[in-house]
Amino acid sequence: MEMMSGMAKLLMGAGLFLILIGIFLYFSSRIPGIGRLPGDIWYQKGNFSFFFPITTSILISILATALINLFGRR
Repeated sequence: MEMMSGMAKLLMGAGLFLILIGIFLYFSSRIPGIGRLPGDIWYQKGNFSFFFPITTSILISILATALINLFGRR
């Protein structure tokens, strides 16, 4: 029975994480500069375009790490 409780907590945590990611993606278009920072790679030639937001990814990773370290400590 203990294993089912752990699995339930894991599934609820994963669901909450997905909801938070969805909310962030929904509102990220309203945050100025996200996805258009210096260092984000944008390549377009003809009908082909490639976009890799490396600077934005690094910034989000740093913020997520700081939040996890701040609130994840016990």
